[in-house]
This record gives sequence, C-alpha cells and structure tokens, in this order.
Amino acid sequence: MTEAPSPIAGIRAMLVELLGGPDASIAHRRAQSLAFSAAQPPLASDIRIAADLLGGVPVERVQADGSPAAGVFLHLHGGGYVMGDPAGSRSLTTTLARASGWEVISVGYRLAPAHAFPAAVEDVVDAYTALLAAGVSARSIIVGGESAGGGLAVAALLAARDRGLDMPAGVIALSPWANLTCEGESYFTRHGRDPLLTVTVLKDMAAEYMAGADARHPLASPALADLTGLPPLLIQVGSEEVLLSDAIALADRARSAGVEVELQVWQDMIHVWQMFPGLLEEADRAIAAIAARLNDSLRAK
Repeated sequence: MTEAPSPIAGIRAMLVELLGGPDASIAHRRAQSLAFSAAQPPLASDIRIAADLLGGVPVERVQADGSPAAGVFLHLHGGGYVMGDPAGSRSLTTTLARASGWEVISVGYRLAPAHAFPAAVEDVVDAYTALLAAGVSARSIIVGGESAGGGLAVAALLAARDRGLDMPAGVIALSPWANLTCEGESYFTRHGRDPLLTVTVLKDMAAEYMAGADARHPLASPALADLTGLPPLLIQVGSEEVLLSDAIALADRARSAGVEVELQVWQDMIHVWQMFPGLLEEADRAIAAIAARLNDSLRAK
C-alpha cells in the first residue's frame, strides 16, 4: 500500500508546479504573484479588511470581529523587495488577526526596480511614525513580516531608532532575508531543498533593489548591522530554507547587541510555511505562537 505524501510534501509539490522551480525568473514570479493576489477567495464572515493610508503609504487594515483590537501588528509582506502586496499575504494576516485579536495593518511599501533602496525602509518608517502620531502607543505595536518583509521589519526599526522614535513592543521576523550579500552557508547547503528560492534568484532580486548601492548597508542587511536598542525579537525559520543562515546570523547579531532573542528553527519546514494555515499543521502552530507572543507583550507592559 502506497503511503500518502506528508502535508509538507504536498505543499512542496504545489509550489514547484506553481513557480516551475526555485530558479524561476523574477518576471515569472511577478506574474504569478499578481495572479495570486487577484484571485483571493472571498473573506470569511468574521474578517474585515479596509484600505487606508498611513503617512501617505497604502495599507490594508485587517480585523476579526469581536472585541476592540488589543494592539497593532504592523505587517510587511515578502517578495524580495520586487513583488508582492498585502493581498498576497492575507492567508497569514487574516489568520493572525483572528488568532490574536490584534489589528493587522499590512503595508504596501514601494517596490524595486521603480523604487530602489531605501524606498521600502522609508515607507515603513513613515507608516510607523503615522501610527505613533495618531496616538497609538509604541508599546501596543509589534512590527514584523515574512521573507524580505522580515528583514525589512528589522531594518525599518534601525532607521526608526536612529531618528529617535520610540521602539515598539517587539519585532517578529518570519523566514527573514536579512543579508542581501547572499553569503550564508545555507544558500549553498540548502540548494535543491528549498522549493522557493536559490542564491541566483536572490542575487537578482538584491541587484534590482539595491540598484548599485552597497548590499552591506545596515538598512539592507540588518544581519550585518549594530542592532543595539531594538526591542525583543522573535525569529521563525525552517530547517530546509536557503535563508536559514540569515536567521541564525540575525539572532547572533541581536544577542551580541544585548537584544532579547528567541530563534525557532522548525524541522522540515520550508520558506514561509506560515502562509499555509489550514493546510499545514505547522503553519497553524507557528501562527498560534506568534499570536501568543503578541499578547504576551501586552501583559509585559
């Protein structure tokens, strides 16, 4: 009797079929990303999404029905700084809003090549500044995102720190791309094991975003930066990811700066597995852990 494939094997196969392989071109990925965002299923009856502007930056405000939001999770989508949008991350943002009771504000930051580094960082800082100006306490905000959005969350808080802004209650980086030099060991040891990314694709994305600027800049590669003064950091990464080294390096860099860090390496998981709630038990558990982290931050106030 043939044993049924595991859920993560099914996700792997689906992603390979969708992309045509981890070396799929940026142009193909952009087309797939746009089609995916346009084909979102109807929202569940308990979810409300509203378009808005924060500091002139377009955002989606995501809330689940029930009591008033306990806090604000400022979410930054993935896509290598060259694609993606808040709609494409709704499987994560809507599930997290429901699991946590927090309002999730997903930022539609500008993308390369039309808007190169540091446009994305500037947009996130503008949105965060606008939240503070609207009277939202920094201690009621957590900033986070997946993939490039995970690295961007840390980079934006470095820029906010340098401007003297109050730090939020925490930062959450999911499968973060945190070193745009693409020099980590796992870029090579996980080649062929990560169904979404290769070092070639990541270097192409970095070249579009950096547009000739130094990829070692701290606001591009926070895993190489001085992270002193940042709030507590939660990192989730899969053991099979090309970006595993980035997550480990980011955690080490934060610890060396005196930042409280929790690094979770999820066995057998692939890049941004958290995007598959309902299909993957590990995604449900990862989002539950994030929701617990959000609400623990309020109890620590």
